[in-house]
Amino acid sequence: MHQYRLSRLFIAVGLSVATTATLASPQAFMSSRSFAMGGTGVAVAHPSSATSTNPAMMAADHHSWSDEFGLALPSVNVRVADEEETVDQVDDIQETIDDLETAINTLNTTDAQQLAGQLREQFEGFDKDTMRANIGLGLALAVPGKKLSVGLFSNGNLTATVRGEYDQSDDAKLQAIENGILIPGATDDLQSRGRVLASAVIEAGVSFAHALELNNGETLQLGISPKYVELRTFQYTETVSGFEDDEFDGDQYQTSKSGFNLDIGAAYSFGDEKQWNAGIAVKNLIPMELDSAASRPLLGEQVRTFKLNPTATVGIAHKSAYHVVTAEIDLTEKEAFGFEDDTQWLALGAEFDAWRYAQLRAGVRHNLASNDNNEGIEEKTQFTAGLGLNLMGVRFDLGALFSSADIGAALELGTSF
Repeated sequence: MHQYRLSRLFIAVGLSVATTATLASPQAFMSSRSFAMGGTGVAVAHPSSATSTNPAMMAADHHSWSDEFGLALPSVNVRVADEEETVDQVDDIQETIDDLETAINTLNTTDAQQLAGQLREQFEGFDKDTMRANIGLGLALAVPGKKLSVGLFSNGNLTATVRGEYDQSDDAKLQAIENGILIPGATDDLQSRGRVLASAVIEAGVSFAHALELNNGETLQLGISPKYVELRTFQYTETVSGFEDDEFDGDQYQTSKSGFNLDIGAAYSFGDEKQWNAGIAVKNLIPMELDSAASRPLLGEQVRTFKLNPTATVGIAHKSAYHVVTAEIDLTEKEAFGFEDDTQWLALGAEFDAWRYAQLRAGVRHNLASNDNNEGIEEKTQFTAGLGLNLMGVRFDLGALFSSADIGAALELGTSF
C-alpha cells in the first residue's frame, strides 16, 4: 500500500475539478476589491467587476480615472477551511495502516495490538472531520458609455468539500486485532473512507447598462447580463485501502449541465452631490438543477441535487473622493451542496483612497443562515482586509480573509481609466 494515498486523493480531486473549470471559462466569484471589502459590491462595484456583481453599476458615476474603461486580467481568489487538519490526519492514518500491515505480515502480535488501538483512535478522530476549499477565477472587460455601457465577462467558481467517515465494521476488526487475533489482509479490507463532494459554476456573458436622468436630478442605472452557464458536480467515495491513484478522475463520478441564464440589476444615485448610492442585483433568474453521480451506493453514496436558484442582494453606499462605506444583505438563502453551511450574508465594507494611487480596504460579513445542524464546516463571521495600488496605469489589488474556520486570499491585475 502506498503511503499518503488518501491525501493525494484530496489534492488530485481538487485539481481535477479546478482544471475542468479552467477549461470551461474560469472565473472568480468576486473581484479582489469586493473580497477585501467583506464581499460587498452591489452598490459600489467598479465597471470591470460590475459585470458579475451588478451590471447596472457599469453606468454609475465613479472616479474620473475609472469611468471610461475597465479590465480585470485575471482575478483569482482562494479560501480554505480545515479546522481539524483533515489532510494531516490522513497522512498519519496512512502511515499507521502501513505499519499495521507490516506487523500482521511478520506475525508481530505485540506491535499489531498497539497499532490497531492507535488506528482506532485515529479513525474515531477522523470521523466527520471536514475540509472545504473555494477557488475562483475570472476575466472581465467593461466600456462605460454615456448612452450605453457594455461589458464582457467569463468566470467560474469551484467549491470542494472532503469528509472522513469511520465504518463500524473496521472498529470490530481492529478490536479483534487488539485482542491478539491477527487477521491476514485486514488492512486491505478496511471500509473507512474519504468522501469528496464538489460543485462548479462556470459563466460567460455580456453586460449592458444605461443611466436615466430623473426629473428630480437624481440618476437611475439599469443593467442586464445574459450569460451562458455550465454546472458541474463531482462525487467520489473510496475506501482507504482500495484507493488507486489513477481512478479519481473517472467520468462516472462527474455530471454536467448547461444553459442560458440572466442577471439583472439597478442602482440609484441620490443626495445633493450624488454621494449616496443604492443597488439591487438579482442573479440567475432562471432556476437550474443538476443531480450528482452516485456510482458507489455500497459506500453510502446518494444522489445529491445541486441547485442554482435566483438570488437577490441589496446594498447602500456613501462615497466621496476619498472614501466608500457600504452595507449590503442577501435577501435569499443559498442552499449548500456539499459538507458546508447554507449562506445568507450581511456585510459591511469600506475603502479609503489616497489620491488614486493607493486604497486601503476592510470589511466584515456574517452568515445569517449558519446553523449547528449543517453536515460540515460552519461559516459564521468573516473579517477581510486589502490593498490596492495604481502604478503607471496598472491596477494591482490584494485581499485577505480570516475567521475561526477560514483563511483566504485574492489577487487581481487590471487597468482602468
